[in-house]
Amino acid sequence: MNRYTTLLLIIISAIASCNKPEPVTVTQVAIKRVEGMPNQPTPYKMLDWKEKAINFDRYVFNHNAKGEYLPLIWIDSAHRNIEQNTFGLFTVIGDLRQGSGINNGEFHEALASLGAIMGAGLVGIDKTNQDGYNYVKMVQNYFNSDNGWNIIMNNTNPGIAMLGGGYGRDWWYDVFPNVLYYAVCELFPEVDGADQIQRTIAEQFYKADSVLAGNYDYSYFDYAVMEGKRNQIPYQQDAAAGHAYVLYAAYKKFGDEKYLNGAKSALEALLSQKESRFYEVLMPFGALTAARMNAEQGTSYDVMKILDWTYDGCVAEDGRTGWGILSERWGEYDIHGMQGSLTHEGGYGFLMNTFDMAWPLVPLVKYDPQLAKTIGKWTLNTANATRLCYPYEIPDENQWLPELKKITKNVIAYEGVKKTDAYNKESLKGVSPVALGDGPNWVVSQPEQSMFSIYGSAHVGIFGAIIEETNVEQILKLNCQATDFYAEHNYPMFLYYNPYPGNKEIIYHNKKDESIDLFDVLTGTTVSENIETEGKFTISGDEARLIIVIPAGSTVEYREGEAVINGKTAFYL
Repeated sequence: MNRYTTLLLIIISAIASCNKPEPVTVTQVAIKRVEGMPNQPTPYKMLDWKEKAINFDRYVFNHNAKGEYLPLIWIDSAHRNIEQNTFGLFTVIGDLRQGSGINNGEFHEALASLGAIMGAGLVGIDKTNQDGYNYVKMVQNYFNSDNGWNIIMNNTNPGIAMLGGGYGRDWWYDVFPNVLYYAVCELFPEVDGADQIQRTIAEQFYKADSVLAGNYDYSYFDYAVMEGKRNQIPYQQDAAAGHAYVLYAAYKKFGDEKYLNGAKSALEALLSQKESRFYEVLMPFGALTAARMNAEQGTSYDVMKILDWTYDGCVAEDGRTGWGILSERWGEYDIHGMQGSLTHEGGYGFLMNTFDMAWPLVPLVKYDPQLAKTIGKWTLNTANATRLCYPYEIPDENQWLPELKKITKNVIAYEGVKKTDAYNKESLKGVSPVALGDGPNWVVSQPEQSMFSIYGSAHVGIFGAIIEETNVEQILKLNCQATDFYAEHNYPMFLYYNPYPGNKEIIYHNKKDESIDLFDVLTGTTVSENIETEGKFTISGDEARLIIVIPAGSTVEYREGEAVINGKTAFYL
């Protein structure tokens, strides 16, 4: 080889290297409370959450089910708000307040109905045409036009709900159904009348935020007269997070700049708090909205502040003190990661709230990848602990009603798990944890079987769409796109966390008709190339990978704040 040939090869090599992106690494940041959780929770078992969601839908939406407490669904023909039939699901098994012949058949909750439809849609069930019913159209009756609020509410008729033992006005009950409805509309688009309802909700939330003008110190808001109200219920400043989430979704759907401005205003109201005001479920939706807007709109909201407020819990004396994320071991069980009360009778983790936490937090890493490892670790812990709510996943001696667990079909769970028994059952004295429910404590005296929660179990599709097991036990494949509604889904993205001290090799199965590459956002490198059917990559001990699935041979182009592949935004930095 002469010197001219050598020089030519050097030049060609230099040109080739210029075409390759310089690796951009993402330093990981931890959520403090997650740091205290174990890398490998015990005892460990991961459920097939997708199968659980499919079986839940099959059981609960069976109008012809026979047996005690069955069916769990009925038709509501009152035509409240809209001239059509709707349906009701029992809030809990055997709920004495509900059914076709009680309270005119009108007392049923959007938390159950919308949660069930969303969960089904997330795992691929078409609820617009199931056994002759368009359930997505039917839930429009929760849009409360008859009372002038003009938003989706938890009941079609709040007055009947009050008579049936429902709660007093409680802000999160009025805001969260709208968060759910926006998700349902994204999963099932082009249902007649849905766009107008969504637009009206956005208008109401925009007006409400404008009236509040940064002051969310209220127990609830009357959307008919546009006034904040106070009652015996603590103030719920994190309603601002729900407003922000819905308004930003409305901006992405309709393109109206005022909704973007409203989302900004609501987030700024949330962040203006001096301490955590986490009340029930809405706070983490503020974290996702803040992260998205930072990435997409160039804002600089403090995502970590909202996350710390969520995990560490409410500390305000005039708030719902102690509401946050559990990080404890009760008896022989790790209960880390569940959402609920950190203080009530030693601690109480709730099923629905925990499912709902994963909805905003797993997609958050798309926009803030420095949180990938900590979110991966939290999801492993919380998914392992949440299974203990199901009566077939916890020993009989650790649950309140093992003798009736057959009626759950292993798809309806207890409302939650508590550190100690709240009802002083002799056989549960000194036992920890205990799976149980709040039903017997409600205004109307409820039977024992009301501990089995349909409304909480309805949200299982969130886990079903996000969580998948891999070839290595305890390393989960988390779908970061599944619950990221009204967003770009240009490339599949999956989060993997390795809880082991040593390296582990993960097998990836390509289900596409084209060859693919696997690109790791966190290291800025391609970890497996030209996969036709099956590829492999390694994860270092106690580390995460955030994998983008891209066409084989694609080049990553880094721009300010984002990475682009084949002209499409792939991820943010």
